[in-house]
Amino acid sequence: MTASDRAPEPLAQRQVALVDLLDRLLSGGVVLTGDVVLSIADIDLVRISLRALIVSVSERNPSPWGPEPGP
Repeated sequence: MTASDRAPEPLAQRQVALVDLLDRLLSGGVVLTGDVVLSIADIDLVRISLRALIVSVSERNPSPWGPEPGP
């Protein structure tokens, strides 16, 4: 099979701006997870599990805190 026989990749030549990528990710929501382990001499002293949901606020996804009260 030669290189010309393969199907072209649809996004191979497309450039995407970082702002557009972030807009698409935040419109649907992103879940970030991670683990941090502090250890000495192969003995785990502290283990922290991190989880965060990041989503943009819109009419479809309203803020859970509601509007701030006026003065």
